Amino acid sequence: MSGDTTMVDTILQGLPTLELVDWTFSKAKTTYLTHGLHPYPAKYIPQIPHALINALSHSGDTVADIFCGSGTTLVESMLLGRHSIGIDANPLACLISKSKTTILIDGDAELLLSLVKKSQEFAAIVSSYHEGSLFGMEPFISDKPRPTHKAIDFWFEPFIIEELAEILAWCRALPTETSQTVALTAFSSIIVAVSRQDSDTRYVRRQKNTMPGEAFRRFARALKDATQAVVDFNKAITPDLKCHIYNTNILTPPKIDYIDLMVCSPPYPNAYSYHLYHMTRMVWLGMDQPKFKQEEIGSHRKYSKKNSSLEAKIEIFKGEMETIFSWLQEHLRPERYACFVMGDSTIDRQRVSTVDIIAGAASAHGFREAGRLHRQMVDTRKAFNPIIGKIKGEHILLLQRNGGVVR
Repeated sequence: MSGDTTMVDTILQGLPTLELVDWTFSKAKTTYLTHGLHPYPAKYIPQIPHALINALSHSGDTVADIFCGSGTTLVESMLLGRHSIGIDANPLACLISKSKTTILIDGDAELLLSLVKKSQEFAAIVSSYHEGSLFGMEPFISDKPRPTHKAIDFWFEPFIIEELAEILAWCRALPTETSQTVALTAFSSIIVAVSRQDSDTRYVRRQKNTMPGEAFRRFARALKDATQAVVDFNKAITPDLKCHIYNTNILTPPKIDYIDLMVCSPPYPNAYSYHLYHMTRMVWLGMDQPKFKQEEIGSHRKYSKKNSSLEAKIEIFKGEMETIFSWLQEHLRPERYACFVMGDSTIDRQRVSTVDIIAGAASAHGFREAGRLHRQMVDTRKAFNPIIGKIKGEHILLLQRNGGVVR
């Protein structure tokens, strides 16, 4: 263990192997297999859930992530021979998670690669249209439907709208749900890059000098890489593993079977608003972005109201966590663990210990603290709203459910 970067804040009761882990993982590759399938800011590195799942569960167990985000925990669970359950209110997160954990059926890879070739061909044709525009060639116009939302004209060049409409129709026309899932995720992955939005972490408009054919080129590259990643993931797991993903608000959670371990990186209050930065993706995919905006836990919108005190804002998060622990107490087997990986938050310019809030909420609902670790983060690993500031360290909180029957 690296003593200057990883600290044991409390004694890890009965968990000596976790004290030996160098939790910085400073040189570890984080985009292997399907982990790099789609941009998703503020996700934790896969080595963290891998270590926790390996130490705190057994082959054949069921591991849940109640804030599954882009599916990091779910992928690692399956790689370690565990079944997995993911829950997230964000429909885009659920699409990405499904894609990352997809088990392809016969013919899927060929379908996807044929779409790669088609997109490459269209890219060449559209580029030639542009290069020959001085000689009267018409620009590419798609006859496929596209969203009518006002954001489309604001955030996208007219020729990009035509290309995205065409690609989206191709994806939706694929004959299997599994191939559609992978293709739509590849489609989503390029949307911010070909838009006027600065980046996944900056919601400002700027000109990017995008040229005709760019969406087709980027989609071909993204889908080719995604197909190979999913094929490789399928080779690395046993096909009998199950992964169930629920697109629902954890405050009104689904009915699930008992779980043996829960590992998640919960939303940091006031740190990031996924409903905002992923808005254009959700509009193109026909997802209910306004509904998710209302349900999102931890979003900046919820904690920036000037007419509410710091204490009242903290109580919002604490109340949400207590509701979650009341549900988790009914579904996590006795003596098993719930792990939370999180950093501190800044609300009203004051530092707030998120880990203490969660630990307090857990203690009122049948959980005891088994220990916590503090790890120093590599600066480039996690991106947040620059106004809030970058979080330099994070905690790993280990909670153990008290004994007794599952209610």
